[in-house]
Amino acid sequence: MQSVLPAVGGDQKKILIGQASVHEAAAEAAAVQGDVEAAARLILRALDCERRAGSLGPQVLQLIKPRG
Repeated sequence: MQSVLPAVGGDQKKILIGQASVHEAAAEAAAVQGDVEAAARLILRALDCERRAGSLGPQVLQLIKPRG
């Protein structure tokens, strides 16, 4: 039986980067076939995955202590 708990930390980041790669490859294939609209949608999905992967982990603002 597989766990239903969401992946955490590095696992989730790897999953998102993998999904981004899949979307990028599909976008390239769609562009080669001339389906520009589908390619654009897939590129946006890939960028969203990369953005979400980049936001995982500790945030810089949480690590900086205010002066004063």
